[in-house]
Amino acid sequence: MFEFLSRELREGLEQARLMQRRRKSRLRVQVGDAVFPVLRLWHDGMALDATLTPRLRGLVDVYDGSRPILQCLIVASSEQNGELVCTFKRSTAARDSAPLDFWRDDSGPVGYLPKA
Repeated sequence: MFEFLSRELREGLEQARLMQRRRKSRLRVQVGDAVFPVLRLWHDGMALDATLTPRLRGLVDVYDGSRPILQCLIVASSEQNGELVCTFKRSTAARDSAPLDFWRDDSGPVGYLPKA
């Protein structure tokens, strides 16, 4: 269907699609003080806008709005079709509490009463 449209019109449609995706996404990557919008996210990578984002490498934080969701180690990034595609070596879910250093029994008591 797009082969019947002029080249300028196809480029305009592609730019409008990228702008829509950038506006729609709540996901963002924070590296230090810099913040970049995430276009797509999958289990071992993500896509960012190549015009706004420099080549990333190292540890980054991924946020959904203001809530942290992932901490990722980016090992490779390449540019494909106007997107900067980053590959993760690992991605760890962000937690709001510290992990336990002991095993908690689900059937154990919730609390202890002091001796009288």
